[in-house]
This record gives sequence, structure tokens and C-alpha cells, in this order.
Amino acid sequence: MKKIAGSLLIAIAGGIIALGAYSLISKKEVRYVNSNPGTPAYLASMPGSSGAMVLPDFTSAASSTVHAVVHIKTEYQRKSSVYDYFFDFRDFFGNGGQQGAPAPIEASGSGVIISPDGYIVTNNHVVAESDKVSVTLNDKRTYTASIVGTDPSTDLAVIKIDAKDLPYLLYGNSDNLLIGEWVLAVGNPFNLTSTVTAGIVSAKARNINILGSPDGSSIESFIQTDAAVNRGNSGGALVNTNGELVGINAAIASGTGYYSGYSFAIPVNIVRKVAGDLIEFGTIQRGYLGVSIRELDSQLAEQEGIADIRGVYVADVTESGAAKDAGIRSGDIILNIEGVAVNSTSELLELIGQHRPGDKINMAVKRGGKDMNFDVTLKNRDGNVRIVTREDIDIQSVLGANFAPVPEKLRLELDLESGVQVTSIGDGKLKNAGVRQGFIITRVDGKNVQTGDELSSLLAGKKGGVLIEGIYPNRTRAYYGFGM
Repeated sequence: MKKIAGSLLIAIAGGIIALGAYSLISKKEVRYVNSNPGTPAYLASMPGSSGAMVLPDFTSAASSTVHAVVHIKTEYQRKSSVYDYFFDFRDFFGNGGQQGAPAPIEASGSGVIISPDGYIVTNNHVVAESDKVSVTLNDKRTYTASIVGTDPSTDLAVIKIDAKDLPYLLYGNSDNLLIGEWVLAVGNPFNLTSTVTAGIVSAKARNINILGSPDGSSIESFIQTDAAVNRGNSGGALVNTNGELVGINAAIASGTGYYSGYSFAIPVNIVRKVAGDLIEFGTIQRGYLGVSIRELDSQLAEQEGIADIRGVYVADVTESGAAKDAGIRSGDIILNIEGVAVNSTSELLELIGQHRPGDKINMAVKRGGKDMNFDVTLKNRDGNVRIVTREDIDIQSVLGANFAPVPEKLRLELDLESGVQVTSIGDGKLKNAGVRQGFIITRVDGKNVQTGDELSSLLAGKKGGVLIEGIYPNRTRAYYGFGM
């Protein structure tokens, strides 16, 4: 009995020691986790806890979006080619004697249905210069599409298929999009149809200098996201968690051509305006302020004695321009447009780009430390508020060249039955396609051309790709393709 009692006492003493040690250790652990004695600590499952982080549910937005995003395939001629007058390599390979008609190049991208009757918005670079555009819906139906209009300055285009009762996306509001907000990118990368990726809005009003229009009319104010976008996603949808269209995917930041972390989309408020213009008028109705603007940074602020580095600096105003007519002066600082703050040239161009000539906008500016407001009526490039239609466009100014009949002596030397010669060339579609001064255009889309007026007539109202054929005075034949 004494042995049993002794063992029992030892066991009890050991338990008391163990409990005391455990209590000391537990107190040390609690003090370590909760280093601030004024802040209570809770386990995730205990009452009073904030609960585990809940991620948004993307399934509803994804299911409502994929059916309105289409796969686009295009065929187009090579941009330019030059070949010897005496030897046409296509004859050697048996191309049926069709000079200037090499095998077409195929490309693909994505598009977004914006109306039940078949209007689709995509990137200009997806369909520019294409001779054939085909659209495959999510249910595998395929249609041939026509190009309604293109706008290289925003890299947007509208195409149309002959269909009804199609699923389509509703426009959201990209001005309300917040940095950190979840978004989905929907498209067809690598010809993998109906692909959905998720990310957040990383930045807004990004200018990445990829459009670079010669006349400075390009609008770059991209939404930057980390949603994975790859080749084939161009023209696809960027949507919010409500399934609303907030952007059109256009580009990626990559040194390899593949996704490396960031992608860029055109804000839907620009998309809505451009698509509406192209559908209603066939061309863009661009409103202009008539100002030269600069980013307001610390260096400029110090130079001009500006204390508050907010807004966009007006470096100059155009005579008879919209801004000058409203009372805006050189040295003014534009703070907001219609109540939306602007702090970069990209933000300013994006907001102005949502308006047409004749639209009246309210601008808040700072002048000499004083806040002022002006109502500005935007004008078109010609300095008036008239709406411009596709038929009003001067073909020669679009082509960027002057033309004249081929001199008789040169016509006989080259044995030409038709042709009009490029006598001078500047910024425009011909120069961009590679045409040089002196080139003689003999055919446009397979039709003979004799004069500049005939050339204009053949191209008037033209939509989509154009193929011109001709010859240089040194007997070098050439053909060039471009989009209208």
C-alpha cells in the first residue's frame, strides 16, 4: 500500500508541474502573437472574428460573357511586295497568271457582340487591311462579316454579321472602374475559344505609345490589368464582376510577344462612342479642344511658379479653336472635365475623345491661383461643328498623295494602257503601305485606273482592304495593300 501511495503522489506532483509549465508556455505564445496588449486576438472560427477572406464569384459573369465573345479569322494580302518586271515568281510557281495576288496570310483575334442584330466591336489591328473576315460564335456557327468602319487612332473597328437574336454585352462605365477592382478577360488566345482569365485593375489612363498616328490624333488611355492576355485575345472583352463590358483588350507588355504580367484594354466609354460613330456615320466624329497640352510635373511647376501640381498644363491655344473661343488661355491648368478630375494628358484625351463636335462640355481650370469654369463647345478638325460622313472624306488627303497622268513618253516606254502617277507623297495610307514617289498605279482591286478622279471614285465609300498594283519608272512592278 505504501508503494502504491508513493507512486500516486509522484504522479500527482508530475501532473501539477506539467500543468504549470504548459500555462507558462501558453502565456508566452499569446503575448508573442498579440504583441499589442490593446488589440484582442481571435481564432478564425471563434465568435468576434472577421471571418476568412471571401473572393468574388466569377461564374455568373463568365457564363454571361463567353456567349457574346466571338472568334475572328481574317485573310489579307501581304502589306507590300516588289518584283522584277521581266520575271514574276508567281508564274514560276503556277499561280494561274494572276499577277499581284499571292497566297493570303491568315490571322485571328476576338470580338464582342454589342447588339442582337450582329454588330461586333474588335481591334482595328485585327481586321485592318483584311480581304475576308469570318466570325465563329461560341455555339460554333460561322458567318462572313463585313467591315462597318475602322478607327486606327483608337485601335477600334466595328464589323457586322447577318444574324439576329444574338447574345450581347451591356456597356459598363469605365470612368467608375477602380484600381484594385476585379475584372475578367474573355477571348480566344492561341485559337483556344472561350477562354476566361481573372485579374485586377492595376492602373488607369496608361499611355504605352503603340498607336503613334502621324497626325497626333491617337488616344492612348488604357486600362492596365494583370488578367492573362495572349495572342488571339485582341478585340476580346474586359468585363467586371457584374458581366458588364468595361474595356476591349488590345495589347500586352512583353519582351517575347507572350503574356508577362500586364495587359491593356481600351476603356469602354471610348469604345461606346467610337462604335456609335462608325455605325451611324461610317467614320469618327472627333471633337477637338484646340489646345497644346503638357504634363504638369515638378520641373514645369517650378519653371512656371505653380504651387499645386494638379491638372494638365495648357501650353498653347489654337486660333479660332474651341478652347480660345470659350476663353481658355495659354498657361491655364485644366483640373477637370464635366466634374471628372484630370491629372495627365492621357486622362484628358480620353474624356475629350468621348465627345463629338458640337458637344458642350464644362471645364474647370486654375488661372493665377484662381479657380474658374468655362463652357466649351468642341469643334472638328476643320474648325466647325459639322458632322462628317464617310462620303465627305477627301480620298487624296486620306491617301496622303498627289496624282497626275503618266507622261506620254514614259507611258510608251513602259507600254502602259492605264495608270496614274504619284507625283508627291506625305503622311497617309500610301506612305504607310510603302508606296514611293513616282509609283504608277495601274489597277485598284483589279480595276484599271487612268486619273486621280477615277482613283477617288474607286475608293469612295470603300470599306476594308484595298489592293493596288502598278510599276515604277525603272520597270519594277509592285503591289501594296492597306485598309480603308
